[in-house]
Amino acid sequence: QVQLVESGGGLAQPGGSLRLSCAASGSGFTMNVMGWYRQAPGKERELVATVTGGGRTNYAASATGRFTISRGGAGKTVYLQMNSLKVEDTATYYCYAMTTNRGGRNENWGRGTQVTVSS
Repeated sequence: QVQLVESGGGLAQPGGSLRLSCAASGSGFTMNVMGWYRQAPGKERELVATVTGGGRTNYAASATGRFTISRGGAGKTVYLQMNSLKVEDTATYYCYAMTTNRGGRNENWGRGTQVTVSS
């Protein structure tokens, strides 16, 4: 079983920065794609960015040029560096990981960390 624990959310001013971290724990699986999604009040959950085990990244248009996703911790930790934050970045950010084990492919989610951008 995979557990994802996020950290690093909080309050930032417009134009500021935050760095999110997500660490995966557990055993008996292979980590594949990791990433971040977000959900604002009254809106659907949306992709922010993903990164493969080989380092290939994919960003939402809203994140391109401002956010950087990376992996560490032997591939079981994913980071999201968020710069030039905007009020519209306010949301709950969820860590995502696709893993494989004997049973096949699994999608895993963290509990979320709140990011609030406000002056």
